[in-house]
Amino acid sequence: MPEPAKVMQHVEWYAEYFSAVTGKQTQPADLIQMSEAVYNFQRIFNLKMGFGTRNHDTIPYRAVGPVNVAEYESRQERYDTQLVEKHNADITDKSTEEKIALLRGFREDLYEKLKDAVYKRRGWTNQGIPTVDTVKRLGIDFPEVMEILKANGVE
Repeated sequence: MPEPAKVMQHVEWYAEYFSAVTGKQTQPADLIQMSEAVYNFQRIFNLKMGFGTRNHDTIPYRAVGPVNVAEYESRQERYDTQLVEKHNADITDKSTEEKIALLRGFREDLYEKLKDAVYKRRGWTNQGIPTVDTVKRLGIDFPEVMEILKANGVE
C-alpha cells in the first residue's frame, strides 16, 4: 500500500467518529492534514522552547548498537558479518573496540540519512524545522509562528 504506516480503514473510522461527535463532515484526508498540522505546530512550539532541531532528534547511544566489548563479543559473528557483508569493511587485524567504532559509525550515518529523508518528506529544512511553505499549506502560518521560524533562519 502507498502509506503502510496508515491503516486506511482505521482512519476512515476515525473520520466517521469525528463527524459524529463534532457534527462536521470530515474525510480521512482531512484528519491526516489536521494531524500533520498539529505535529508541525508541536515542532514549532518545541523550537520556541529551545528544542526541535536536528541535534535534538537523536536516539539513545544504547540504541545504535553494541556499546561495550562484552556485548560485541557475545554476538561477534553477527556483527563481524554485518561489517563485512553489509558495509564492505575490512576488519582484518582490527580490535573489538575498533570494530565497535566502525559499526556504530555506519549505523549513525544511516540514521542521519533517515533523518534527511524524513525531513524532506515532512517539508522541513535539513535542520528539522518546518519550512514557510509547509506552515502555509497547513494553515498554521500565524504571525507568532512566522516569527519563530524567522528567528531560526527559516524565511
